[in-house]
Amino acid sequence: MGLLDELLLKTSRTFALAIPLLAEPTRKEVGLAYLLFRIADTFEDAEGWPRAKRLSALQQLEEVLEAPAPAEAVLSFVPQWLTPMPSAHKGYQQLIAQAPAVVQVFEGLSPKAQRIICKHVRRTCEGMRESVERADERGRFELSTLEDLRRYCYWVAGIVGELLTELFLLACPSLEATQQRLKATEVLFGEGLQLVNILKDRGSDKEEGRSYLPTQVPLAKVFALAQADLLAAVEYTDALQEGGANRGILAFVAFPLLLAKATLRVLEKKGAGAKISRLELMSLLNKLNKALDEGKTLRTALF
Repeated sequence: MGLLDELLLKTSRTFALAIPLLAEPTRKEVGLAYLLFRIADTFEDAEGWPRAKRLSALQQLEEVLEAPAPAEAVLSFVPQWLTPMPSAHKGYQQLIAQAPAVVQVFEGLSPKAQRIICKHVRRTCEGMRESVERADERGRFELSTLEDLRRYCYWVAGIVGELLTELFLLACPSLEATQQRLKATEVLFGEGLQLVNILKDRGSDKEEGRSYLPTQVPLAKVFALAQADLLAAVEYTDALQEGGANRGILAFVAFPLLLAKATLRVLEKKGAGAKISRLELMSLLNKLNKALDEGKTLRTALF
């Protein structure tokens, strides 16, 4: 098992299963991008750090990726990032400690992939700094309106949708034929997945002092927005398939979408914290592989 795979397993549930479905070099590019976004997210949520340190670390991560020698630049920051630990999560601690090795993998990517990843990680760091600035000194904050929620989702997940589209176009130039359709739905794809996570984790988030669900918006309206976003994400999958995306890309996008739709149904029935069983998770993956093996249209076979 390589370093990226090991860190993915320790820092993710869904993406640790989805990223290995991709073919190289897209698998390495997306895995690396996920870990860099996870580092940024760890800095944003660092409960043991004052606001100024969280803001500084997000700025330092941007500086690392834009440096002429990123792997060398990160070495001076890691001791600061580990003192004190930004998170009690052991996987996140290991990820920060291994940041030099992660950035070294970044240096080995193609120049085009590096530019794409650097651009979008930088943009999400900018958005996360905005979130840190609106929180109190301990990182506690509330979102008030649906516009606030969607803006937050854009910074942490909509941008990921934009990044993925660019990496997919790099891997499959044939997707230029459906590029406009991809761009019309890429942000909603990311937003839908993030909304499901927010709805699922709303209880634990509240305990930690973070309220992503707007205080002025009925919960049913957030569920409805998530449903609409996941429907738009099916359009994104359609555009990938019709544009000739390879099997790995189709599987990578369809799997978390299937998981999100199933999770949303469980959340509506059982409430916050509910999640699907591992048996159902594997059933969804088998269903996806069967549809791909038979060359079926994913919309009709899965959604």
